[in-house]
Amino acid sequence: MANEKTRGRLTAGDWARAALTAIGDGGIAAVAVEPIAARLGATKGSFYWHFANRDALVEAALRLWEQQHTEAVIARVEEEPDARARIRRLFLDVTTGGTEAVENRIEVALLAAAAHPLVAPAVGRVTERRIAYVADLYEELGVPPAPARRHALLAFTTWMGHTQLVHAAPGVLPTGEDASAYLDFVLDSLVDTGERS
Repeated sequence: MANEKTRGRLTAGDWARAALTAIGDGGIAAVAVEPIAARLGATKGSFYWHFANRDALVEAALRLWEQQHTEAVIARVEEEPDARARIRRLFLDVTTGGTEAVENRIEVALLAAAAHPLVAPAVGRVTERRIAYVADLYEELGVPPAPARRHALLAFTTWMGHTQLVHAAPGVLPTGEDASAYLDFVLDSLVDTGERS
């Protein structure tokens, strides 16, 4: 592994990315300066150049998670021409493709640490942003605000349940062609804004 001198000075962003990877690998407790420094081929001095303490690193990792796993995902989804297509793409991206599907272990780790004083506000803020975004999509489909929020909550809890199953009991989820049929069923259910609105 290249050390800090051979690859150039590490940035705060490098440390935040490494901390976010550590969260995905071992939860919030895995954010420890020495192991992350070793992973980066850096010294603790490099860490203290960018951060006052471990909490500051955790906060930077949480901001990075918010940016990469919420704002960047929304930006990609917004490329779709209409709200129905955006709902479908969002769910497909976070369950079967894109960065989010690979990185869902970070979601699971952060939810497991949701009571942590640094994690709780970030999880709350990200959850509300995601639900509000999806509610806006349902409103674009003509669903009034209160039912749009209910549809958004259903979509979000469906995704969270799917994410949990991927990690806790992957054998429960269908595979191959059955997986495709299942996802089509879920997506059809999520974009159906009929009488249940």
